[in-house]
Amino acid sequence: MQGRELVENWKRLGSASVAANGIELKVVEHGTGVPVVFCHGFPELGFSWRHQVFALAEAGFRTLTPDMRGYGGSSRPERIDQYDMLTVCGDLVGLLDAYGLEDAIFVGHDWGASVVWHLAREHPDRVRAVAGLSVPATPRASGPPTAIMRSRLGEDFYMIWFQEPGVADEVLDADVRRTLLQDDILSAQNFLDTHKPLPPLPEWLTPAEFDYYVEAFTATGFTGGLNYYRNLDRTWERTAHLEGVKIGQPSLFIAGSTDPVIQFTPIQKMSAVLSDLRGSIILEGAGHWIQQQRPEEVNAALIDFARSV
Repeated sequence: MQGRELVENWKRLGSASVAANGIELKVVEHGTGVPVVFCHGFPELGFSWRHQVFALAEAGFRTLTPDMRGYGGSSRPERIDQYDMLTVCGDLVGLLDAYGLEDAIFVGHDWGASVVWHLAREHPDRVRAVAGLSVPATPRASGPPTAIMRSRLGEDFYMIWFQEPGVADEVLDADVRRTLLQDDILSAQNFLDTHKPLPPLPEWLTPAEFDYYVEAFTATGFTGGLNYYRNLDRTWERTAHLEGVKIGQPSLFIAGSTDPVIQFTPIQKMSAVLSDLRGSIILEGAGHWIQQQRPEEVNAALIDFARSV
């Protein structure tokens, strides 16, 4: 399936509004069998897992795919401190409780990867296995993350620019299409330079799929997703108890060789965190949006991994 057909088939799956951890999560459910929960990143939606949802359901798994807190059809709390990592992990525990599930396989991309890595340590009894895409599992930072980023990457680094409430929000919300097409996000200046030509749609994203994102973020703006970044230091403060705690569940990592994230978050540190790493797959030539860019390879890896656990 591609393009408009894929969008229409996704919409036909429908969704449920699920009460979890004091908020409502929009959740798409498809398939039967061992549960697999997909967690997206920034700026994405549950829709970002469309290729995986259909493939894993066909392979005999029950997929549960939320719009994460702050996104799409899910609740968007106004308070910034409602987006720290442990709170978001609580959403996923609440999701399992709402469906009467003891545990699930969790798969995350980008911020969703950070969430599922933390979830596996904070609530190990609820995570049967865990797979992270694009963002590797790393040991707890030696100090507040924003101070480290400022010293190493400077004030122009996008995560630092995102810190001040309202600033990046206004720029990103002003032109949703430009924001979603931004192909070099590491520098704040690239968001601020509104005169440069818009890049074309990547070859892996059709106009119908892109319009799905544009419609969603035009309705919600980007503040919910930006608030995850504004809790980097709060999360660090709240997770001192996870210092030295390893992830003992079966784990998998997948990334693209050209993804800039693995340049400033080295994958070599994963061995200090993951005690049962079943695979570290680097797809040559792939970028950051890996589950959409290279769905066949990602699907095959995820299905093999899920069947092995």
